[in-house]
Amino acid sequence: MLQLDRVTITQDDFHLSADWTLPTGAQAAIIGPSGAGKSTLLSVIAGFLPPTGGRVLWQGQDLGPIPPGDRPLSILFQDQNLFPHLSLSQNLGLGLRPDLRLSRAEAKRVEEALARVGLAGMGARKPAQLSGGQMGRAALARALLRARPLLLLDEPFAALGPALKAEMLALVSEVTREAGTTVLMVTHDPQDALRFAGLTILVADGRAEAPAPTAALFANPPPALRAYLG
Repeated sequence: MLQLDRVTITQDDFHLSADWTLPTGAQAAIIGPSGAGKSTLLSVIAGFLPPTGGRVLWQGQDLGPIPPGDRPLSILFQDQNLFPHLSLSQNLGLGLRPDLRLSRAEAKRVEEALARVGLAGMGARKPAQLSGGQMGRAALARALLRARPLLLLDEPFAALGPALKAEMLALVSEVTREAGTTVLMVTHDPQDALRFAGLTILVADGRAEAPAPTAALFANPPPALRAYLG
């Protein structure tokens, strides 16, 4: 269970508060207007930004003292964070060992992760030789290798066309359900939330509201969401 216990975030004239829990294994979207604090919320959970007040807990453990790299989570960004000078297999191997001195068993795990996301036999390619969809698959494979129980998605597929984005979201949903991973996904697209997330968190007017069932939320949107949807 992910718990935001009376979390507050204040930066100059920006303020955001959150006080809710997300069940283990849930797939949740985070939606709201630009500048409302969606990515900021992920940064606090990931440990890149300390909250002004309150605590972020995972399975009851306060994540505050834990450095970002040691937290039980992985995060995917829009740029995929693939190193251009490394092969695909090496980029994935970084998810296991920063020095890339992989054992035979670890190298096999890399191959299996590539196959799982539809990139079998492509480990020797450099990122520049991949399509946008393939880079998204590679970033997802690296997250799978890390095998962390919480996955944060900061619009990693926003630059893809509608059909390819839908395909990637379906793949993320499939592999995270298999692993029992809890997923938080920032999106600007209501269709992404409806397609992917059983729960949705509305971020608007200085609050990250408690997760609500997605279909019901969009069927009867509160004023802040109605204003966002137009």
